Amino acid sequence: MLDILVAGGGYVGLSVAVSIKKAAPHLKIMVADGAPDGAWQRDGRASAIAAAASRMLTALGLWDEMLPHAQPINKMIITDSRTSDPVRPVFLTFDGEVGKDEPFAHMIPNPAMVGPLLKAAKELGVELKFSTSVETFSAGPVSVSAKLSTGETIEARLLVACDGAKSRLRDIAGIKTVHWDYGQSGIVTTVEHERPHDGVAEEHFLPAGPFAVLPLPGNRSSLVWTERTADADKLVAADDLVFEEELERRFGHKLGPIRAVGGRRAFPLGLTLARAFVANRVALAGDSAHGIHPISGQGLNLGFKDVAALAETIVDADRLGLDIGALNVLERYQSWRRFDTFRMGVTTDVLNRLFSNDITPIRIARDFGLGVVDRMPGLKNFFIKQASIATGADPKLLGGEMP
Repeated sequence: MLDILVAGGGYVGLSVAVSIKKAAPHLKIMVADGAPDGAWQRDGRASAIAAAASRMLTALGLWDEMLPHAQPINKMIITDSRTSDPVRPVFLTFDGEVGKDEPFAHMIPNPAMVGPLLKAAKELGVELKFSTSVETFSAGPVSVSAKLSTGETIEARLLVACDGAKSRLRDIAGIKTVHWDYGQSGIVTTVEHERPHDGVAEEHFLPAGPFAVLPLPGNRSSLVWTERTADADKLVAADDLVFEEELERRFGHKLGPIRAVGGRRAFPLGLTLARAFVANRVALAGDSAHGIHPISGQGLNLGFKDVAALAETIVDADRLGLDIGALNVLERYQSWRRFDTFRMGVTTDVLNRLFSNDITPIRIARDFGLGVVDRMPGLKNFFIKQASIATGADPKLLGGEMP
C-alpha cells in the first residue's frame, strides 16, 4: 500500500511529492498524471515565482537549476488608462526587493520549473505514472482505494488531489465550491521586443481588464491580456496582422517594435474557492482548491503555499506516529490555508471589479487611491511583502527551511 497518491503531475503535484519525500524518505509516494510523458516541455507559458516560493525551491535543492532560466522583477509599474489614451500616467511604482539582493518575484518559463521537479522526484524514488489519471476513489477508515485510467486499483493512506480547477476528485469527495464567472478571458502569449525591459513589469488597468507585461530573459516578455470573453476568442482566432495590431495598441512603443512569438491561448477567468480543503483521506492543493483572477499574479504562489503547509502537516504527523490521512490531522492543513486563500480570492475579486470598468467617478477614486499608496513607503512595503507571500505565520519551507 502507498502512503500518498498524488493525482496530477504539474508543478504543484510534483512539489507535494518532492517536499514530503525529501523530508520523509521512507514514505511511499506515487504521482499519477493523465498527460503523456514529456507533454510539459510544450508548455509555452511562464509564471511569477514570489520570493518565499523561491526560498522553498532553494530548500528543496531546485532553485539553482531553475535560476539561469529566471528573470528577476526589479520594478513594478501600475497605470490606469483607456486603450485610446495617447499617454498612460504612472500612478504607482514598486521597487522589486524584499531584502538585500532578493527580488520580490522572478518570472520563469513553466518547463524550467517542471523539469527540475521531475528530475528530483525520480532521484528521490517517487513513482511516476504518465498517461494515467485517477478516475475515481472511495475512502475507508484506514485507506483510500483509487481506480486508475489503466484499470489498476491503488490503495493509499492519503490521496492528494491536484487535478485542476475543474477537479473531478473534489466532486467525488463531496466538496462544494463557491464559483462565479467574470465573463473575461486571459490571453496568454509571449512577445519579442527591440529594446531591453530592464526587469520592469507593468500592469495597465484598461476598461476590459488588466494587461500585464511580465519580463522574461532576453528581450522577451510574457503577456497576460484580459478581455471580455467574446473579444478574447476573436483575437485568438484572428490572423497575425490583426492580433499584433491590437496587441501594439495596448503594449505601446516604449520597447520598440514588437512581435508575438509562440502560440496564443485564451483561458476563461472566474473565481473558484473550495468550501473545504480536506475530506476523509483526501486533501486538495493548487487549482483543485482555488482558482483566482490573475490580476495579482498569485495563483501559482497560492499553490506553493498549499505545498509548504501540506508537507509540514504530513511530515510532522508522521514523526509523531499519527495517521497522515486521518481527518483530524488534515484539518491542520485546512486551518492553515483556507482563510488565507479566501482572503486572496476576495482581494482579487474586488480589484478586478474595481479596475475592469470605465465609470468616471470610480476611475477618479481609484487613481486617487493609487497615488496615495505611491506616496506612503510603509504601505508600499506592506504590499511588497504581501506580493512576496512572506509572513511570519508561514510554513517552514517558505522561509527556506525543511519541515
